[in-house]
Amino acid sequence: MSDPDHDIAARKEGASSNNNSQPGLSYRDAGVDIDAGAQLVESIKPDIKRTMRPGVLGGIGGFGGLFELPASDYEQPVLVSGADGVGTKLMLANQLDNHTGIGTDLVAMCVNDIIVCGAEPLFFLDYYACGKLDVQKSKQIIAGIADGCVQAGAALVGGETAEMPGMYDSDDYDLAGFAVGIVEKNKILDKTNVAPGDCIIGLASAGFHSNGYSLIRKVINDSNADIHASLGGTSIAAQLMQPTRIYVKSLLKLLDEVTVNALAHITGGGITENIPRSLPKNTKASLDKSSWQPSEIFAWLQKHGNITDDEMLRTFNCGIGMVVIVPAAQQQAAIDSLETSGERAFVIGQVTEHDATEACVHWI
Repeated sequence: MSDPDHDIAARKEGASSNNNSQPGLSYRDAGVDIDAGAQLVESIKPDIKRTMRPGVLGGIGGFGGLFELPASDYEQPVLVSGADGVGTKLMLANQLDNHTGIGTDLVAMCVNDIIVCGAEPLFFLDYYACGKLDVQKSKQIIAGIADGCVQAGAALVGGETAEMPGMYDSDDYDLAGFAVGIVEKNKILDKTNVAPGDCIIGLASAGFHSNGYSLIRKVINDSNADIHASLGGTSIAAQLMQPTRIYVKSLLKLLDEVTVNALAHITGGGITENIPRSLPKNTKASLDKSSWQPSEIFAWLQKHGNITDDEMLRTFNCGIGMVVIVPAAQQQAAIDSLETSGERAFVIGQVTEHDATEACVHWI
């Protein structure tokens, strides 16, 4: 199996066999430091170890991560997979030299997607590419990935670290993540059970999560804003770099306690585009903007970018990171369960009948 602590995409070069007096080239001469890669592998072993869960098989040094499915716990187990990245929030992380939560963002964007299907995350893999391997920065990033895996209950069973000079500038890096979960077939969440009268509950986000950062960065650049200024008891920069909230454990508990008809992860496309993905035909979401109060960072961005309400709602989560749709009779039980799990939950609207001439999200 692959190294569950991490796999470094590098190989040692053999000695030159030519007869020239000039010494032969090495991988280091080409910009790839194998020794730094080996140092990184050793440094992240404790982080990887804390993500382990039942089902992980094998040890270090193979070519693939092995996970034994808990098939005996299911009558018709279905695997659910998801892949995502962090986007241009990475550029702001580099600008601020703040990489501690970026790995958590990576995990969150994947596991928050698969929980929408009702699936419990089982394991996670990451792909980390950079121009020049900085061991300390890389360790921060992978420690953040491990933090996210612990929050989601997923094992980090493998990964790839690729040092690619020429493809990336020396300080640049990119991340991709891959999550696999499991759900009983008859418990898969789709939109078929959603009906007019259902209650729509919003769960508070931790800032912008990992979406819309191309616009965020443009606003910062065009307005010459001081992102180190104070806002809401902390700095603007700190609020911009908050890691994405992982809702997995709260939602798994909720699914055991109440009837949930659908979930919607509010990512790229904001509230306007994502809630309709969890609604059947002939229904719409009637939402009340006054039912929750986004954190100050959203108003700050809207003011500095002169962004319209409609653009904010179709680009950002605007303070709602996940939506839960339940039968009206289950509303209070759902709120109680979510708040017991540490979520801030708000009733933000209801499902209503949809006229084909109307938008799928109606603001009241």
